[in-house]
Amino acid sequence: MYQVDKRGYYGDFGGAFIPEMLYKNIEELRENYLEIIQEESFQLQLGDLLRDYVGRPTPLYYAARLSEVYGAKIYLKREDLCHTGAHKVNNTLGQILLAKKLNKKRIIAETGAGQHGVATATACALMGIDCVIYMGAVDIERQRPNVERMKILGAEVRAAQSGSKTLKDATNEAMRDWINNPEDTHYIIGSVVGPHPYPDMVARFQAIISEEIRWQLKAHEGRELPDYVLACVGGGSNAAGAFYHFLDDTEVKLVAAEAAGLGVETGKTAATTYSGKPGVLHGSKSLVMQTEDGQVIEPYSMSAGLDYPGIGPMHAHLYDSGRGLFYSVTDEEAFKAAIMVSRLEGIIPALETAHAFATLDKLDLKSDDVLVINLSGRGDKDLQTYIDRGGY
Repeated sequence: MYQVDKRGYYGDFGGAFIPEMLYKNIEELRENYLEIIQEESFQLQLGDLLRDYVGRPTPLYYAARLSEVYGAKIYLKREDLCHTGAHKVNNTLGQILLAKKLNKKRIIAETGAGQHGVATATACALMGIDCVIYMGAVDIERQRPNVERMKILGAEVRAAQSGSKTLKDATNEAMRDWINNPEDTHYIIGSVVGPHPYPDMVARFQAIISEEIRWQLKAHEGRELPDYVLACVGGGSNAAGAFYHFLDDTEVKLVAAEAAGLGVETGKTAATTYSGKPGVLHGSKSLVMQTEDGQVIEPYSMSAGLDYPGIGPMHAHLYDSGRGLFYSVTDEEAFKAAIMVSRLEGIIPALETAHAFATLDKLDLKSDDVLVINLSGRGDKDLQTYIDRGGY
Protein backbone atom coordinates (compact mmCIF):
# COMPACT_ATOMS: atom_id res chain seq x y z
CA MET A 1 0.00 0.00 0.00
CA TYR A 2 2.87 2.37 0.68
CA GLN A 3 5.37 1.54 -2.06
CA VAL A 4 5.55 3.24 -5.44
CA ASP A 5 3.32 1.88 -8.21
CA LYS A 6 4.27 1.25 -11.84
CA ARG A 7 3.32 4.80 -12.80
CA GLY A 8 5.67 6.27 -10.23
CA TYR A 9 2.96 7.25 -7.74
CA TYR A 10 2.51 6.79 -4.02
CA GLY A 11 -1.25 7.05 -3.75
CA ASP A 12 -2.08 10.46 -5.28
CA PHE A 13 1.52 11.70 -5.15
CA GLY A 14 4.56 11.25 -7.38
CA GLY A 15 4.89 10.99 -11.16
CA ALA A 16 7.34 12.69 -13.49
CA PHE A 17 6.53 16.29 -14.48
CA ILE A 18 9.55 17.18 -16.58
CA PRO A 19 10.56 19.38 -19.52
CA GLU A 20 10.98 17.64 -22.85
CA MET A 21 14.76 18.08 -22.74
CA LEU A 22 14.94 15.75 -19.71
CA TYR A 23 12.61 13.08 -21.05
CA LYS A 24 15.42 10.94 -22.48
CA ASN A 25 17.41 11.05 -19.21
CA ILE A 26 14.43 10.18 -17.03
CA GLU A 27 13.31 7.40 -19.34
CA GLU A 28 16.84 5.98 -19.39
CA LEU A 29 16.82 5.87 -15.60
CA ARG A 30 13.28 4.52 -15.32
CA GLU A 31 13.91 1.72 -17.79
CA ASN A 32 17.22 0.61 -16.29
CA TYR A 33 17.50 1.45 -12.59
CA LEU A 34 15.81 -1.62 -11.14
CA GLU A 35 17.58 -4.07 -13.43
CA ILE A 36 20.98 -2.50 -12.71
CA ILE A 37 20.70 -2.19 -8.92
CA GLN A 38 19.37 -5.74 -8.61
CA GLU A 39 22.32 -7.25 -10.51
CA GLU A 40 24.44 -9.46 -8.27
CA SER A 41 27.66 -7.73 -9.32
CA PHE A 42 26.18 -4.29 -8.49
CA GLN A 43 24.97 -5.47 -5.09
CA LEU A 44 28.34 -7.01 -4.28
CA GLN A 45 30.25 -3.86 -5.25
CA LEU A 46 27.89 -1.58 -3.33
CA GLY A 47 27.88 -3.93 -0.34
CA ASP A 48 31.68 -3.94 -0.22
CA LEU A 49 31.76 -0.13 -0.31
CA LEU A 50 29.10 0.21 2.38
CA ARG A 51 31.00 -2.17 4.64
CA ASP A 52 34.62 -1.23 4.04
CA TYR A 53 34.37 2.44 3.01
CA VAL A 54 31.25 3.78 4.75
CA GLY A 55 31.55 1.65 7.88
CA ARG A 56 28.26 -0.23 7.82
CA PRO A 57 26.46 -1.63 9.65
CA THR A 58 26.12 1.44 11.83
CA PRO A 59 25.45 0.66 15.50
CA LEU A 60 22.00 0.51 17.06
CA TYR A 61 22.85 2.13 20.38
CA TYR A 62 20.73 1.85 23.54
CA ALA A 63 20.52 5.38 24.97
CA ALA A 64 20.23 4.51 28.66
CA ARG A 65 20.12 8.02 30.12
CA LEU A 66 17.70 9.32 27.49
CA SER A 67 15.54 6.24 28.11
CA GLU A 68 15.47 6.97 31.83
CA VAL A 69 14.27 10.53 31.22
CA TYR A 70 11.39 9.44 28.99
CA GLY A 71 10.50 6.20 30.74
CA ALA A 72 10.80 4.03 27.62
CA LYS A 73 13.47 2.05 25.77
CA ILE A 74 15.14 4.38 23.25
CA TYR A 75 17.64 3.21 20.65
CA LEU A 76 19.65 5.45 18.33
CA LYS A 77 20.50 4.32 14.81
CA ARG A 78 23.95 5.85 14.49
CA GLU A 79 24.01 7.12 10.89
CA ASP A 80 26.18 9.94 12.22
CA LEU A 81 29.01 7.40 12.34
CA CYS A 82 28.95 6.83 8.57
CA HIS A 83 31.91 8.13 6.59
CA THR A 84 31.20 11.83 5.83
CA GLY A 85 29.04 12.11 8.96
CA ALA A 86 25.51 11.32 7.76
CA HIS A 87 23.28 8.85 5.93
CA LYS A 88 23.67 10.68 2.61
CA VAL A 89 26.64 8.58 1.47
CA ASN A 90 24.46 5.44 1.25
CA ASN A 91 22.64 7.03 -1.68
CA THR A 92 25.53 8.79 -3.41
CA LEU A 93 27.60 5.62 -3.68
CA GLY A 94 24.62 3.73 -5.08
CA GLN A 95 23.82 6.42 -7.62
CA ILE A 96 27.39 6.92 -8.78
CA LEU A 97 27.74 3.19 -9.46
CA LEU A 98 24.49 3.43 -11.41
CA ALA A 99 25.77 6.48 -13.33
CA LYS A 100 28.93 4.60 -14.31
CA LYS A 101 26.79 1.73 -15.63
CA LEU A 102 24.97 4.31 -17.78
CA ASN A 103 28.31 5.69 -19.04
CA LYS A 104 27.88 9.16 -17.54
CA LYS A 105 31.05 11.26 -17.29
CA ARG A 106 29.92 14.16 -15.12
CA ILE A 107 27.96 14.42 -11.85
CA ILE A 108 25.87 17.30 -10.53
CA ALA A 109 24.03 17.58 -7.23
CA GLU A 110 22.17 20.01 -5.01
CA THR A 111 22.72 20.44 -1.29
CA GLY A 112 21.24 22.35 1.63
CA ALA A 113 23.06 21.44 4.84
CA GLY A 114 26.00 20.35 2.73
CA GLN A 115 26.03 16.70 3.81
CA HIS A 116 24.70 15.48 0.47
CA GLY A 117 27.22 17.73 -1.26
CA VAL A 118 30.07 16.28 0.77
CA ALA A 119 28.82 12.73 0.18
CA THR A 120 28.55 13.38 -3.58
CA ALA A 121 32.00 14.99 -3.74
CA THR A 122 33.37 12.03 -1.78
CA ALA A 123 31.85 9.48 -4.16
CA CYS A 124 33.11 11.42 -7.19
CA ALA A 125 36.63 11.64 -5.76
CA LEU A 126 36.56 7.90 -5.09
CA MET A 127 35.43 7.15 -8.65
CA GLY A 128 37.43 9.86 -10.45
CA ILE A 129 34.41 11.67 -11.92
CA ASP A 130 33.95 15.45 -12.39
CA CYS A 131 31.59 16.95 -9.82
CA VAL A 132 29.59 20.20 -9.60
CA ILE A 133 27.57 21.00 -6.47
CA TYR A 134 24.85 23.66 -6.37
CA MET A 135 24.24 25.29 -3.01
CA GLY A 136 22.23 28.31 -1.95
CA ALA A 137 24.32 31.39 -1.15
CA VAL A 138 22.73 31.58 2.31
CA ASP A 139 23.52 27.94 3.00
CA ILE A 140 27.11 28.44 1.83
CA GLU A 141 27.57 30.95 4.63
CA ARG A 142 25.89 28.96 7.38
CA GLN A 143 27.48 25.62 6.37
CA ARG A 144 30.99 26.86 5.57
CA PRO A 145 32.89 23.78 6.87
CA ASN A 146 31.02 21.52 4.47
CA VAL A 147 31.70 23.90 1.57
CA GLU A 148 35.42 23.67 2.25
CA ARG A 149 35.22 19.88 2.52
CA MET A 150 33.61 19.71 -0.93
CA LYS A 151 36.34 21.89 -2.41
CA ILE A 152 39.12 19.85 -0.79
CA LEU A 153 37.55 16.74 -2.34
CA GLY A 154 37.80 18.38 -5.77
CA ALA A 155 34.19 19.46 -6.38
CA GLU A 156 33.21 22.81 -7.87
CA VAL A 157 30.67 24.58 -5.63
CA ARG A 158 28.31 26.95 -7.44
CA ALA A 159 26.21 29.43 -5.45
CA ALA A 160 22.48 29.76 -6.16
CA GLN A 161 21.66 33.48 -5.91
CA SER A 162 17.92 33.41 -6.70
CA GLY A 163 14.90 33.29 -4.36
CA SER A 164 15.74 32.57 -0.74
CA LYS A 165 19.20 31.33 -1.80
CA THR A 166 18.64 28.01 -0.03
CA LEU A 167 17.93 24.37 -0.94
CA LYS A 168 14.96 24.99 -3.26
CA ASP A 169 17.02 27.40 -5.34
CA ALA A 170 20.03 25.08 -5.45
CA THR A 171 17.72 22.37 -6.80
CA ASN A 172 16.40 24.77 -9.46
CA GLU A 173 19.95 25.51 -10.63
CA ALA A 174 20.91 21.84 -10.72
CA MET A 175 17.82 21.08 -12.82
CA ARG A 176 18.80 23.84 -15.28
CA ASP A 177 22.29 22.41 -15.56
CA TRP A 178 20.91 18.95 -16.31
CA ILE A 179 18.59 20.34 -19.00
CA ASN A 180 21.62 21.97 -20.66
CA ASN A 181 23.84 18.87 -20.35
CA PRO A 182 21.57 15.87 -20.80
CA GLU A 183 23.93 13.53 -22.62
CA ASP A 184 26.96 13.12 -20.36
CA THR A 185 25.60 14.23 -16.97
CA HIS A 186 23.89 12.34 -14.15
CA TYR A 187 22.06 14.32 -11.47
CA ILE A 188 22.44 12.73 -8.04
CA ILE A 189 19.34 13.96 -6.21
CA GLY A 190 19.94 13.74 -2.49
CA SER A 191 16.45 13.16 -1.18
CA VAL A 192 13.26 11.25 -1.99
CA VAL A 193 12.06 14.09 -4.22
CA GLY A 194 12.10 14.82 -7.94
CA PRO A 195 10.57 12.97 -10.87
CA HIS A 196 10.08 9.21 -10.81
CA PRO A 197 12.19 7.08 -10.47
CA TYR A 198 14.25 9.26 -8.07
CA PRO A 199 12.03 8.98 -4.95
CA ASP A 200 11.95 5.19 -5.22
CA MET A 201 15.62 4.89 -6.20
CA VAL A 202 16.85 7.02 -3.29
CA ALA A 203 14.53 5.21 -0.85
CA ARG A 204 15.92 1.85 -1.99
CA PHE A 205 19.51 2.97 -1.41
CA GLN A 206 18.62 4.33 2.04
CA ALA A 207 16.57 1.25 2.97
CA ILE A 208 19.77 -0.32 4.31
CA ILE A 209 19.00 1.69 7.48
CA SER A 210 15.75 -0.10 8.33
CA GLU A 211 17.10 -3.43 7.05
CA GLU A 212 19.82 -3.21 9.70
CA ILE A 213 17.44 -1.94 12.39
CA ARG A 214 15.30 -5.08 12.11
CA TRP A 215 18.08 -7.59 12.75
CA GLN A 216 19.89 -5.35 15.25
CA LEU A 217 16.73 -4.87 17.32
CA LYS A 218 16.17 -8.63 17.21
CA ALA A 219 19.60 -9.05 18.78
CA HIS A 220 18.93 -6.38 21.43
CA GLU A 221 15.30 -7.02 22.31
CA GLY A 222 14.39 -10.38 20.78
CA ARG A 223 11.96 -8.66 18.40
CA GLU A 224 12.33 -7.10 14.95
CA LEU A 225 9.57 -4.51 15.27
CA PRO A 226 9.85 -1.42 17.49
CA ASP A 227 6.79 0.45 18.66
CA TYR A 228 8.02 3.71 17.13
CA VAL A 229 10.52 4.79 14.48
CA LEU A 230 11.35 8.51 14.60
CA ALA A 231 13.09 10.59 11.93
CA CYS A 232 13.24 14.16 10.68
CA VAL A 233 11.71 15.05 7.31
CA GLY A 234 12.74 17.78 4.90
CA GLY A 235 12.62 16.05 1.55
CA GLY A 236 12.84 12.93 3.65
CA SER A 237 15.58 10.49 2.56
CA ASN A 238 16.73 9.50 6.04
CA ALA A 239 13.13 8.99 7.12
CA ALA A 240 12.38 6.96 3.98
CA GLY A 241 15.33 4.73 4.78
CA ALA A 242 14.36 4.32 8.43
CA PHE A 243 10.70 3.63 7.60
CA TYR A 244 11.17 1.49 4.47
CA HIS A 245 11.15 -2.03 5.93
CA PHE A 246 8.38 -1.14 8.39
CA LEU A 247 5.91 0.43 5.95
CA ASP A 248 3.57 -2.56 5.88
CA ASP A 249 3.98 -3.38 9.59
CA THR A 250 1.19 -1.09 10.69
CA GLU A 251 1.74 -1.81 14.40
CA VAL A 252 4.98 0.21 14.07
CA LYS A 253 4.24 3.93 14.44
CA LEU A 254 6.21 6.03 11.95
CA VAL A 255 6.93 9.46 13.42
CA ALA A 256 8.12 12.27 11.13
CA ALA A 257 9.42 15.57 12.50
CA GLU A 258 9.09 18.65 10.27
CA ALA A 259 10.70 22.03 10.83
CA ALA A 260 8.20 24.55 12.18
CA GLY A 261 10.87 27.25 12.19
CA LEU A 262 9.66 30.18 14.28
CA GLY A 263 6.18 28.62 14.45
CA VAL A 264 3.64 27.33 11.96
CA GLU A 265 1.53 30.49 12.27
CA THR A 266 4.41 32.94 11.79
CA GLY A 267 5.03 32.42 8.09
CA LYS A 268 8.63 31.57 8.99
CA THR A 269 8.26 27.80 8.75
CA ALA A 270 9.06 24.72 6.67
CA ALA A 271 6.24 22.54 8.06
CA THR A 272 4.86 21.29 4.76
CA THR A 273 2.09 19.02 6.01
CA TYR A 274 0.70 21.93 8.05
CA SER A 275 1.17 24.71 5.51
CA GLY A 276 1.23 22.86 2.18
CA LYS A 277 -1.30 21.65 -0.34
CA PRO A 278 -1.04 19.38 -3.40
CA GLY A 279 1.14 20.79 -6.17
CA VAL A 280 4.11 20.06 -8.41
CA LEU A 281 7.64 20.88 -7.29
CA HIS A 282 10.90 19.78 -8.89
CA GLY A 283 9.27 17.18 -11.10
CA SER A 284 6.78 15.40 -8.86
CA LYS A 285 3.35 15.97 -7.37
CA SER A 286 3.46 16.25 -3.61
CA LEU A 287 2.51 18.58 -0.78
CA VAL A 288 4.03 22.00 -1.42
CA MET A 289 4.00 25.28 0.49
CA GLN A 290 2.42 27.64 -2.04
CA THR A 291 0.20 30.67 -2.48
CA GLU A 292 -3.38 30.51 -3.80
CA ASP A 293 -2.09 31.00 -7.36
CA GLY A 294 0.55 28.27 -7.03
CA GLN A 295 3.68 30.34 -6.30
CA VAL A 296 6.09 28.54 -3.97
CA ILE A 297 6.30 30.08 -0.50
CA GLU A 298 9.85 30.51 0.79
CA PRO A 299 10.45 28.12 3.70
CA TYR A 300 12.37 28.90 6.86
CA SER A 301 14.28 26.76 9.34
CA MET A 302 17.50 27.22 11.28
CA SER A 303 18.31 23.77 9.90
CA ALA A 304 19.56 24.02 6.31
CA GLY A 305 18.67 20.40 5.54
CA LEU A 306 14.99 20.91 6.44
CA ASP A 307 14.65 24.31 4.75
CA TYR A 308 12.56 23.01 1.82
CA PRO A 309 9.00 23.97 0.77
CA GLY A 310 7.84 20.40 0.08
CA ILE A 311 8.25 16.76 1.06
CA GLY A 312 8.84 13.64 -0.97
CA PRO A 313 5.77 11.94 -2.46
CA MET A 314 6.24 8.86 -0.26
CA HIS A 315 5.91 11.06 2.82
CA ALA A 316 2.99 12.99 1.37
CA HIS A 317 1.20 9.66 0.97
CA LEU A 318 2.14 8.52 4.48
CA TYR A 319 0.65 11.75 5.82
CA ASP A 320 -2.42 11.70 3.58
CA SER A 321 -3.19 8.05 4.38
CA GLY A 322 -2.62 8.47 8.11
CA ARG A 323 0.16 5.87 8.13
CA GLY A 324 2.71 8.45 9.29
CA LEU A 325 2.44 10.68 12.35
CA PHE A 326 3.75 14.12 11.43
CA TYR A 327 4.77 16.67 14.06
CA SER A 328 5.94 20.26 13.64
CA VAL A 329 8.99 21.18 15.72
CA THR A 330 10.17 24.77 16.22
CA ASP A 331 13.77 25.96 16.11
CA GLU A 332 13.64 26.46 19.88
CA GLU A 333 12.30 22.96 20.56
CA ALA A 334 14.94 21.40 18.30
CA PHE A 335 17.77 23.39 19.85
CA LYS A 336 16.72 22.38 23.39
CA ALA A 337 16.51 18.75 22.30
CA ALA A 338 19.98 18.92 20.74
CA ILE A 339 21.53 20.24 23.95
CA MET A 340 19.67 17.64 26.01
CA VAL A 341 20.98 14.75 23.87
CA SER A 342 24.48 16.21 23.95
CA ARG A 343 24.44 16.38 27.77
CA LEU A 344 22.75 13.01 28.34
CA GLU A 345 24.46 10.84 25.76
CA GLY A 346 27.64 12.68 24.76
CA ILE A 347 26.44 12.92 21.15
CA ILE A 348 26.04 16.32 19.45
CA PRO A 349 23.38 15.72 16.79
CA ALA A 350 22.87 17.56 13.53
CA LEU A 351 20.17 20.21 13.88
CA GLU A 352 18.05 18.24 11.42
CA THR A 353 18.16 15.17 13.67
CA ALA A 354 17.42 17.31 16.73
CA HIS A 355 13.91 17.83 15.37
CA ALA A 356 13.30 14.08 15.63
CA PHE A 357 14.48 14.06 19.25
CA ALA A 358 12.11 16.93 20.05
CA THR A 359 9.08 14.78 19.13
CA LEU A 360 9.74 12.65 22.23
CA ASP A 361 7.98 15.38 24.22
CA LYS A 362 4.91 15.02 21.99
CA LEU A 363 4.40 11.25 22.37
CA ASP A 364 2.42 9.42 25.04
CA LEU A 365 4.99 6.76 25.89
CA LYS A 366 4.65 3.65 28.04
CA SER A 367 7.42 1.97 30.00
CA ASP A 368 7.57 -1.07 27.72
CA ASP A 369 7.62 0.96 24.47
CA VAL A 370 10.66 0.45 22.25
CA LEU A 371 11.66 3.42 20.10
CA VAL A 372 14.29 3.79 17.39
CA ILE A 373 15.42 7.31 16.50
CA ASN A 374 17.35 7.68 13.27
CA LEU A 375 20.32 9.81 14.28
CA SER A 376 20.84 10.88 10.69
CA GLY A 377 23.87 13.13 11.07
CA ARG A 378 26.39 14.61 13.48
CA GLY A 379 26.46 18.22 14.57
CA ASP A 380 29.97 19.21 13.44
CA LYS A 381 28.57 21.04 10.40
CA ASP A 382 26.21 23.06 12.64
CA LEU A 383 28.78 24.22 15.16
CA GLN A 384 28.62 27.85 14.04
CA THR A 385 24.82 27.85 14.36
CA TYR A 386 25.15 26.41 17.87
CA ILE A 387 27.70 29.10 18.70
CA ASP A 388 25.61 31.94 17.23
CA ARG A 389 22.49 30.80 19.10
CA GLY A 390 24.33 30.33 22.38
CA GLY A 391 22.56 29.81 25.71
CA TYR A 392 23.89 26.33 26.29
